Amino acid sequence: MDINVIGIDLAKRVFQVHGVDKSGAAVLRKKLSRAELVRFMVNLKPCVVAMEACGSSHFWGREFRKMGHQVRLIPAQYVKPFVKTNKSDANDAEAIVEAATRPNMRFVPIKELEHQDIQCLHRARERLVKQKVALVNQIRGFCQEYGVMTPESRHKMISQLGELIDSALDRLTPVMTELLREHQEELRELMERITKMDRKLQMIFKAQPICQLLESIPGVGVMTATAVWAAVVDPNQFKNGRAFSSWLGLVPQQHSTGGRNVLLGISKRGDRYLRKLIVHGARSRTGEPGLKTTWMQQVEQRRGRNKAVVAQANKNARMIWAVMARKEAYRSAA
Repeated sequence: MDINVIGIDLAKRVFQVHGVDKSGAAVLRKKLSRAELVRFMVNLKPCVVAMEACGSSHFWGREFRKMGHQVRLIPAQYVKPFVKTNKSDANDAEAIVEAATRPNMRFVPIKELEHQDIQCLHRARERLVKQKVALVNQIRGFCQEYGVMTPESRHKMISQLGELIDSALDRLTPVMTELLREHQEELRELMERITKMDRKLQMIFKAQPICQLLESIPGVGVMTATAVWAAVVDPNQFKNGRAFSSWLGLVPQQHSTGGRNVLLGISKRGDRYLRKLIVHGARSRTGEPGLKTTWMQQVEQRRGRNKAVVAQANKNARMIWAVMARKEAYRSAA
């Protein structure tokens, strides 16, 4: 059996496989279990293996690469147009093969283990931060129901919670007092876990020279530098800085027809977490003296602060690509 390209519809236990020869004719349609898939791929002559970029795709990509296959991961939205008739595992696997053979198709680089480790740390930290915010908001809501005023600042709320409970004992019932004490302890544990995550990311930052180069960009710190390094395996996968910014969803969305160009708001495609970090980094420049450029001030006067922040984030994304691609620290034009 001469298989040139094979498409695999990934799952947890059952995998649909679709193979074609050099002419594009289907020569294999098979459903395999997890163990059968490994045995099949080990014995298969090296070929192009295409999969959707989804859960476990990077793991399987590394495994198939070890077997000598050429792996191509395709974004799911680029596979969908090739699905014929109704959706099924067999049709999905066939669509993956069709998408993989397109000359202008874009592929996702396989993440190495060190990149995935850092990305998992960021995801875990983000979950803890969301839990912290939700817990603080719940404490604030409970206090309002008993007529207890809380500080507007979340940081003051966290640091002064014990004093707040002690000063409101005459208004709080024993049940609510005990509940707030438990919430205070839970909040303390969350803060300790977030601090522990921060220390791990700080150690990774110090061990990676590229992350330290990224910190030379105003508005880029430890969190953004490590998150970018984890998400972008190879900066050369992007043609230029604008392509990287577009991948992050920081460029205007286009809706043009009949020769009439219409630009909308930013597309918000790509990694939302990474885009959020870069936007917040750009926002930090508005509050620090000396970091707010003349260009940013002019954009803010014309379009408003929020649009100026996003515009600066777009510029920062291009700077990030340039630093990663050239492996040189950022040099200000001024």
